[in-house]
Amino acid sequence: MKTELKLLLPALRRFAYSLTGSMADADDLLQNTVLRLLNSPPAAGVPLAQWAFKICRNLWIDDYRAQKVRHNATLQAELQQENFSDGELDMLNQIQLDEVNSAMNTLPDEQREVLSLVAVQGLSYQEAASVLAIPAGTIMSRLARARAAMVTALKLNGGLA
Repeated sequence: MKTELKLLLPALRRFAYSLTGSMADADDLLQNTVLRLLNSPPAAGVPLAQWAFKICRNLWIDDYRAQKVRHNATLQAELQQENFSDGELDMLNQIQLDEVNSAMNTLPDEQREVLSLVAVQGLSYQEAASVLAIPAGTIMSRLARARAAMVTALKLNGGLA
């Protein structure tokens, strides 16, 4: 399990970041997720990835309900990771990334979760449905609404779309 968990860490970290919007909060969430996974491994027959994403999401929900300020913290510039070199292309890429991140942060939580699992993490609709414990049809519906909202938000901001 530890070897499989090591391979899963980058995807879990990206998922945690998509939920929190902050690398510092994402790293904390990742650490708590790994700790919970080590103390409470999945039952026989349950894929580790699905179990890990579900634990990560549930921990985030618990923390979100407790603090209610996470959304405001994601908008603070000093919490964003700025790790790029000089150059016009890097600057343009960073601007586009910031626009996409801002647009994702305007989505309702359930749409942002689905968009992150399917579009960023590459999970199938069925896998995402299993992680979120909702029907696959709901995944498709939320994903369609999230994509439409992202296109609208990016067009309004003169972004990618």
